[in-house]
Amino acid sequence: MIDASRIITEALVQSGADVFIGYPITPSNLFYSYSKERFPEFLAGPDEISVLQWMCGYSAAGKIPVTATAFPGLALMTETLNMAYMMELPMVLIITQRLGPSTGSATTGAQGDLKFIDGIISGGFPLPIFSPSNFDDAWTLSNEAVKTAIKFRTPVIILTSKELVMTQKSFNINSLETLEKVDTTPKAFEPPYQPYKAGEDMVPPFFPLGNNEYQVRFNSSTHDNDGLIRKGTPESLANTWRLREKLENRIDEYTFFELDAEEGATNLIVTWGVTADASRDAVYSIRNKGEKISLLIVKTLLPISKKIYDIIDSYDTVTFAEENMTGLYKEMIFGKRNNPKVKTATKFAAMLTPSEIEEIVK
Repeated sequence: MIDASRIITEALVQSGADVFIGYPITPSNLFYSYSKERFPEFLAGPDEISVLQWMCGYSAAGKIPVTATAFPGLALMTETLNMAYMMELPMVLIITQRLGPSTGSATTGAQGDLKFIDGIISGGFPLPIFSPSNFDDAWTLSNEAVKTAIKFRTPVIILTSKELVMTQKSFNINSLETLEKVDTTPKAFEPPYQPYKAGEDMVPPFFPLGNNEYQVRFNSSTHDNDGLIRKGTPESLANTWRLREKLENRIDEYTFFELDAEEGATNLIVTWGVTADASRDAVYSIRNKGEKISLLIVKTLLPISKKIYDIIDSYDTVTFAEENMTGLYKEMIFGKRNNPKVKTATKFAAMLTPSEIEEIVK
């Protein structure tokens, strides 16, 4: 018997994350308790703002920090998350969704945080968001989160839900692949060293504070390649543009999805996170009745890859299955305007059932 909190925690540790900094909040409390057992270093923060400030310090010193929270905590962390993004500090945030608005219901699950996270970086800059749909995803996507944070020098969010991380079920942990620690060795660069000068991959080489080779400077304001505030200069503005380009131009390197495409199907169910299990069952039921249906489970929610758009565009009718009021992922792709091609199977304050998804598809 195991839950995804333990699986994610173990995967992050094996991948090389080496410090957990937390402030307990339901329904992310299990991450707090498991991390105290497993991480090489554990700090209990006095509040969520301090937690992310401490994470920035650890990241600047060359550590890979992790925290876990829910919407109320993330709201308090937003300013510092923007600081970490601008400074290009690798870190992983686990966000366990619960019913809102505000403090809502701490013990009721939901999938309601997606739009907030989409705009959480001022200016609409992209932030990698992974969303596991089951225990296997919880393992592999946690590893990818650490890889992505280091490869792109960026904060990364693992977006989960109460049911996935708090509900225990029987699971064969021997089915999980062995994870290797992610390499954090600084990559080669063309001298002289400038802390924010990027090469063709658009990511500057990372050297931690206190290293014996180079002077390191981190800056959360608009800065040039040396990390100095140079307001409005072509170099500093290009550095800010690069924050978007490094993630959008290389999006296929961290885009993950599962497509169960049935030959001849013209209808598609699109889902993500915890609602994927009900969608899988709905597809099984529909096919058993002799009807054709395909299923797309999106695991990298943001930024949205062209591959996702292309798959959706190839079907006549698309049904989005989500545990929120209006279909937030659907609205991110199609907007709020009604579209005869698009249906939504949604539910508020409760999990969708396979039969409810099937009814909307029909």
